[in-house]
Amino acid sequence: MSVGAAFPLELLYSEIVNYCKESEERRNVAKTQWNKIAESCTDSPSLESYTSLVQQAFAHNNCETQLESIGFRIGYVIAEKLAKDSGRLFSELEIVKFICKEFWCAAFGKQVDNLRTNHQGVYVVQDNKFSSLSCFSEGTQFVKESALYLAIPSGIIRGALSNLNVQAVVTPTVETLPSVKFHIHIQQR
Repeated sequence: MSVGAAFPLELLYSEIVNYCKESEERRNVAKTQWNKIAESCTDSPSLESYTSLVQQAFAHNNCETQLESIGFRIGYVIAEKLAKDSGRLFSELEIVKFICKEFWCAAFGKQVDNLRTNHQGVYVVQDNKFSSLSCFSEGTQFVKESALYLAIPSGIIRGALSNLNVQAVVTPTVETLPSVKFHIHIQQR
């Protein structure tokens, strides 16, 4: 991806994360308000008047879950487009290798730096310069803040695997930025 195209996408990505964080904060405030109202109301008509507050407070999942869901849909579609041009992938290892090469290039702009497995359904995919973390300075000071920025990529990986008939749990870990390891735990059918 060119520098000109990458910058607006990084900003969009950052804004999506901020929007989800702010939405979650608004829902938490609404939940607190609802609990106060529910404790003070004794009659049914009073409770019914606060229906919109209840809907606002309890309508959505948390920020990380929303971001992961967005990523899941993106990954599912990307894998669908890429897999139709590749040969049939039979084994779990072939599918993970496809994710690490062709899919990773299409989704994140480069191949992974390292792939490890214990041959028991656990794969560790390492990217030493992960594009979604390029907005953070290198080092360890922003590791905690980077977690939300890895929800969409985790969903993208999980969605791609799902499209290829592999159910998995994808967990990112960061020790120093911009390096990330995605632990992929394949769910046995």
